[in-house]
Amino acid sequence: MTRTIIESKTKTAIIGFDQPFCVIGERINPTGRKKLAAELEAGDFSTVEKDALAQVAAGATVLDINAGVVYNSNPNPNETEPPLMRRMLELVQGLVDVPLCIDSSVPAALEEGLKVTEGRPLLNSVTGEEERLEFVLPLVKKYNVPVVAISNDDTGISEDPDVRFEVAKKIVQRAADFGIPAHDIVVDPLVMPIGAMGTAGLQVFALVRRLREELGVNTTCGASNISFGLPNRHGINNAFLPMAITAGMTSAIMNPIALPVPMSKIEEKKLALAEAGIIVPDDMDLELFCQLTGLGSTKARAGSELEAIRAANFLMNNDPSGAEWIRANRAPAVEGDGSRGGRVGGGRRRRG
Repeated sequence: MTRTIIESKTKTAIIGFDQPFCVIGERINPTGRKKLAAELEAGDFSTVEKDALAQVAAGATVLDINAGVVYNSNPNPNETEPPLMRRMLELVQGLVDVPLCIDSSVPAALEEGLKVTEGRPLLNSVTGEEERLEFVLPLVKKYNVPVVAISNDDTGISEDPDVRFEVAKKIVQRAADFGIPAHDIVVDPLVMPIGAMGTAGLQVFALVRRLREELGVNTTCGASNISFGLPNRHGINNAFLPMAITAGMTSAIMNPIALPVPMSKIEEKKLALAEAGIIVPDDMDLELFCQLTGLGSTKARAGSELEAIRAANFLMNNDPSGAEWIRANRAPAVEGDGSRGGRVGGGRRRRG
């Protein structure tokens, strides 16, 4: 079976057809996060630390690290991104012991990351573009690391899945020319938004099967792409991921966290209840209030997508005896709840 090995200093993550689905946490990425970008430019890494710890606690197997900040003081990423990548990687691997994924479009940042990362990180990414192939594949060979291969080339991203398959095949063949085995290539077949292309789901499921059967490679994707622009994105994501796993997808770059409910949402809910004539006690615990009203939680926790993935792992027999499912869902024992033995409550004894 095809197995892609990713390692930290002491931990190993395996991406494979006979392995639990590999969750690659995506949150340490300033793209689209203005606050995080500003913090990084100012040398403030507190959000990076929080996101690293929260993602691992939620169940991420690997953490993606992206340092793509366009500095206001210096807009040249070739100068600013390599040292920032180094700083972020050193910080994260000193904080959590999970394998890392070095994510950058800047070649110098990729190599700087490879120099400082302990173990065997995943490199993100190579494409079918000639310039990218000529720079990234020698790095993959030199540092003996696996790489994400994105199925676009110099012509861009094709909506035709057959074209995307051929791009992936080209990358695998070019990698072989460098002595890089197929098990070290993790193909991203590029998930299209279902809201813009009604066949996007069927298309990617068929493409993943081809990649597995014909090229023997593992696969990944940006999981939230499927629901882009739609309401209730979690509902779409929760259906998509188990279906993708069934088709043969073996990993995803995704957000494993359900973020805390902001106070503004809590106040809105309280106001709506008051207008409906429902009185909420002033001293009601906020966590209890959020749970009773269906808002979620005041704490960061594993997202519903993680629950869907754990269920799929169990159903696909990649969670032996359901051990991980039970561990993640077992309610903590409450002292004095009678769980240590004996009868609970005043029920009748069974007669003879």
